[in-house]
Amino acid sequence: MTNAYEKLALYIDGEFCEGEGRVEQAVLDPATGETLGKLPHATRADLDRALAAAQRAFATWRHVSPTERGALLRKVGQLSRDRSAEIGRNITLDQGKPLAEAVGEVLRCADHCDWHAEECRRIYGRVIPPRLPNVRQFVLREPIGVCAAFTPWNFPFNQAIRKIAAAIAAGCTIILKGPEDSPSAVVAIARLFHEAGLPPGVLNVVWGVPHEVSEYLIASPIVRKVSFTGSVPVGKQLAALAGSHMKRITMELGGHSPVIVCADADVERAATMLAAFKFANAGQVCVSPTRFYIEEPAYDRFMARFIELSRGIKVGAGLEKDTKMGPLAHERRVLAMSEFVEDARARGANIEAGGDRIGSSGNFFAPTVISAAPDDAKIMQLEPFGPIAACVPFKDLDDVIQRANSLPYGLSSYAFTTNTRNSLRIQNGIEAGMVNINHFGQALPEAPFGGVKDSGIGSEGGTETFDGYLVTKFVTQMD
Repeated sequence: MTNAYEKLALYIDGEFCEGEGRVEQAVLDPATGETLGKLPHATRADLDRALAAAQRAFATWRHVSPTERGALLRKVGQLSRDRSAEIGRNITLDQGKPLAEAVGEVLRCADHCDWHAEECRRIYGRVIPPRLPNVRQFVLREPIGVCAAFTPWNFPFNQAIRKIAAAIAAGCTIILKGPEDSPSAVVAIARLFHEAGLPPGVLNVVWGVPHEVSEYLIASPIVRKVSFTGSVPVGKQLAALAGSHMKRITMELGGHSPVIVCADADVERAATMLAAFKFANAGQVCVSPTRFYIEEPAYDRFMARFIELSRGIKVGAGLEKDTKMGPLAHERRVLAMSEFVEDARARGANIEAGGDRIGSSGNFFAPTVISAAPDDAKIMQLEPFGPIAACVPFKDLDDVIQRANSLPYGLSSYAFTTNTRNSLRIQNGIEAGMVNINHFGQALPEAPFGGVKDSGIGSEGGTETFDGYLVTKFVTQMD
């Protein structure tokens, strides 16, 4: 494994393009503020070249057999495993998460390559029984065309590979704009596909001012599908732009995930699991549990354990051996956490753990637990996207389900109960794309991953993934 940070570049038509007169953006280490490298921004000419390359490559890639596409994806999966230590280290440097989390992200993503490699062989059409004996009619499923994808900084390898693997497996070509703040993972992905032998133009990677790149690509008549993972406000803007051009979209947007802990649950186990999950990646996870509702008889036991574990989390630079939670990815997120805490305190809530910035350098914020926050507090209304958990007691399950559903978000949700009747009421009542009961079983390649309401449209997982990358063609023929 080399200790050098990733050599940053664009990747267009099978070629890596560095600065060469382009505008360059400094990439910073969120733990120290030091510059790691310079990221070149794409010019209009670069974007046009990427569009032309993707269009040209689609004409042939769409006809490549699923067996051949699958073999290439499996090779990328194996290369990901082989390079996981090096790629993970660079993710830690530019994104901040602990090294074990970063390496684990790369290793888990290899499964996405393997799953899509197999599943693309099962993109089936169907035969429709005719009304006349001399007629045959059937439905084909074909790749939609050139796709434009936009991925976030919190899981830079994960979010990119999910879109790339799905598009390529379906027979599409793709132009991806990754996160400028944590770009090393996406450049590494381009190198993996390049080494695996992906034909030029099938995958293209560009960088730049986000709204300028997205508006230019989405408006292009070459692009037929748009996939975005990110915030609700930006997702709505891109969806509106795509809609104005009648383009297919997949939107995996933000959430504000409720947690319901019933008194019959294994309360200590629930608190232990939730503390580990809540502060993973410093809470910068779209499916992170954020609003904790604990049934009154279990409240004190849950809080004692949850607060104890939260206070014991070692915060530090991601490459340090004992670090359990790294810095926030941006300075602005530290300021946002302080605003959540101050608003809650002003509304009468209690700060049970954390609540403050750590140190004077780096984007570190303490794991924070807030109790007794009213429902109109900012932390109960808006996704914190950081290491803050708001905990309140509840008396009635039907009432708390209604409170959990009161926001416009509906991405993920969690519940802990050993009562099958409670479980069924939660499954039927919660408005979310994913409901996890007594464990965290989402984000697997074979499982749908997406939300309802303002949390998105479409799925980034399971066989449903291909629905966004394929179109149907009805064929009828009379002899």
